[in-house]
Amino acid sequence: MIPTFAAITWDYDEEADVLYLSVGEPQPAVGVDIGEGVILRYDEVRKEVVGLTLIGLRERLMKGLVAIEQS
Repeated sequence: MIPTFAAITWDYDEEADVLYLSVGEPQPAVGVDIGEGVILRYDEVRKEVVGLTLIGLRERLMKGLVAIEQS
């Protein structure tokens, strides 16, 4: 049997430079800071990950581009 997954929805707050990713529609969840500006969103009732928040996305991308250019 092939598992099915809900679509990933996203929202980017340009002013705050934060990317919000959700499995399906955004929903209430517990945020777990897993370090380096990454927050895992976890539904404690269903015992599953329902999203991810990436703080400082623009800075991350720029650092990655600089690293590629320097290699």
